[in-house]
Amino acid sequence: MTGIFKANNPNNNFLLLLYGLAIKFHLFVFPLKPLKQGSDGIIYTSLINSFEKYFSGSSFVFSIICFVLLYAQAVSFNKFVNDQRMMTKPNYLTGMAYLLLTSLFSDWFPLSAALICNTLLIWIWAKLSILHNTNTPKATIFNIGLALGIAAFIYTPSILFVVLFIIALAITRPFRFSEWLLGFLGILTCYYFYAAWIFISGRWKLYKLPPFEVELPKITIDRWEMIALGLVLAGMLMGLIFMRGQMRRQIVQTRKSWQLIYIYLLVAALIPFFNADSFNSWILATVPTSLILAAAFFYPDKKWFPLILHCCMLALCITIGYFIR
Repeated sequence: MTGIFKANNPNNNFLLLLYGLAIKFHLFVFPLKPLKQGSDGIIYTSLINSFEKYFSGSSFVFSIICFVLLYAQAVSFNKFVNDQRMMTKPNYLTGMAYLLLTSLFSDWFPLSAALICNTLLIWIWAKLSILHNTNTPKATIFNIGLALGIAAFIYTPSILFVVLFIIALAITRPFRFSEWLLGFLGILTCYYFYAAWIFISGRWKLYKLPPFEVELPKITIDRWEMIALGLVLAGMLMGLIFMRGQMRRQIVQTRKSWQLIYIYLLVAALIPFFNADSFNSWILATVPTSLILAAAFFYPDKKWFPLILHCCMLALCITIGYFIR
């Protein structure tokens, strides 16, 4: 399977759909209700409440939405990775790794605010990666800030990705105060309109600021998921080793895109420590992790390592999805 997705074949988008259906079919066999957490933003809460009312609480509908989101994220992120030439040859391993990774832990199965945020964060990373040569930097920077603000209203802790935004501006653009100002105005735009709505609707007296707490995340994973976590970490380690050897051969802008991926991973890994509710929060880290895993599938000269790694992960996906849950 890794050999098929290693090729740059446009038909692989369809094969990726079949692959996703094969490993995520349990979403339709055992549909789950959307996950609700204390750190959910008002946009997500309002959407879920409306959908539950309209569809009479049907879990199957949410399973369809969840799968469509995951597949769209896998395809779009894979395209951005190929466009940025993150690896020596275009391939579809990043999309495959994303679908595989999100099938390894039961906390990541239901629709959640963090999962929806991944869609915006993929777009944000892609735009940050091309800031060096965009013809309309101010408009792009404002739109990135606006997307960050919307992400925070979907899943509140995602506002921490402002760290990625700041570092990306610092390493991809020469300092221009107007650009930085526009970026932060984009972020604050969402808060401005929300504050105006609260005031006009007369709810400002009842409104309370979201709590900001630093705490240990609530992790509950079984032995099978511990094995899956070990495989993911082993694959990431191997991917990082291979990427270290490839860095010197890449152009400067591609190296900067990889730097942003590492920062993306670091911020996503820390988010569960801020207002976190469960292991589900770490689904934000699956985007950069899937690219690093794709490097572990792509670069080894000996084909047995990616084959064994993929087979073990696939077996765990089936076991956890259908028999453990």
